[in-house]
Amino acid sequence: MSKKAIILLSGGLDSITALALAQSQGYLCHTLSFDYGQRHNAELNAARRIAAHYRVADHKIIPLGLGAIGGSALTDAHIPVPMTPQSGIPVTYVPARNTIFLAFALGWAEVLNARDIFIGVNAVDYSGYPDCRPEFIAAFQKLADLATKAGVEGDHFTIHTPLITLSKADIIKTGLALGVDYSQTVSCYAADPDGRACGLCDACRLRKNGFAAAGVEDPTRYR
Repeated sequence: MSKKAIILLSGGLDSITALALAQSQGYLCHTLSFDYGQRHNAELNAARRIAAHYRVADHKIIPLGLGAIGGSALTDAHIPVPMTPQSGIPVTYVPARNTIFLAFALGWAEVLNARDIFIGVNAVDYSGYPDCRPEFIAAFQKLADLATKAGVEGDHFTIHTPLITLSKADIIKTGLALGVDYSQTVSCYAADPDGRACGLCDACRLRKNGFAAAGVEDPTRYR
C-alpha cells in the first residue's frame, strides 16, 4: 500500500513539480489549495486542472479570509503589485502564509494518518520571503512533532522541501524529466481571468528567467 502524503498545490510551477516528485516516489497524494483572498482565481483553476490530471486521491480547496487582514499586494486591492524589482522583502509577501498553509496540511495529515507533507518552497530563485527558508521549515518540523497527538506519541511528521536548494532552471529540468506540462500552471501575481500572465511582476520574471536558463521554450501564456 502506498504511503499517503499531503501536497500543497498552488497551481504554480513549483507546486506541480513537488506533486510530480511525490508521485514518482510512490506516495498516494492528497492535494491542498487555498482560496485565501488572492487577487485572482486563475491559480486555483490551474490547481483544479493539475489535481485532476494527476488523479490525486483528494483535492481540497480551503477558504481563508486573509484579505480581511490585508498587508500584502496579493490580498489588498489598494496595494499595487510591483512591476519592477524591489529591494528587501517585497509587498507581495503575504504575512504568515506558509505557516498557515502548513498548519492546515498538518491537521489534515493527522486526520488521514499521513506523516509526509510536501511544499514547493525555494530559497534560491525566489522573492526573499522569510517562510521559504530552510530555517523556517526546520522550525515547523519541530512544531509538527510538538503540536500533534501523533507527534507526542512518537509518530513523527516529515516536511519535504525537494526544491528548496534548486535554481528555477533546475526545478524546470526536474519537472520536464517527470513529464510535467508547465503550460497548465499559473505563477503570475496579476494574471487575468483567463490565466494569462503579465510578464512583468516578480513571479513572471523568475519564471521567464528560469525557462531561459534551462534552455527550453517558455510555455506561459502572456497577455
